[in-house]
Amino acid sequence: MVLALGGCAGGGVAEAVPDSGLESVALQAAGFAEGLDEVEPSPSEAEGPRPRAIRKLLRKNTLHGEVVVQGRDGEQRTIVVQRGEVTAADDAGFTVKSTDGFELTWTFGEPLRVVQDRKKAERSAVKAGVQVAVGGARDGSVTAARLVVVR
Repeated sequence: MVLALGGCAGGGVAEAVPDSGLESVALQAAGFAEGLDEVEPSPSEAEGPRPRAIRKLLRKNTLHGEVVVQGRDGEQRTIVVQRGEVTAADDAGFTVKSTDGFELTWTFGEPLRVVQDRKKAERSAVKAGVQVAVGGARDGSVTAARLVVVR
């Protein structure tokens, strides 16, 4: 699965993201992922919007969203991303409230990767009061977190 993200203005730069899981790719495209290798633009790309600048803008400003992607198997999946404060958490999942008031309850998906301070963390790091960036998949009314970055 490859997802490309380009600038919104004409002449945007598309960038291929390695096949590393749909949720991870969606978070990277939205600027959420920690420790991404910064890709230097080629000389022809340097004149247009730079991927690093686009990622910085998205990293600072993306609150929540969803995108439908088609996997290699032809199946369509709804990928959801959100940034905000955890307002409640238990063994089954957690609720995140974004700064614009949007609130979503996530279940802990399988597999689940939790990252804190750019290192693997335990599920228990996701608790009320912490700031998170979350990526996962929606299936019907259930939104399952697959990647949680705790800030």
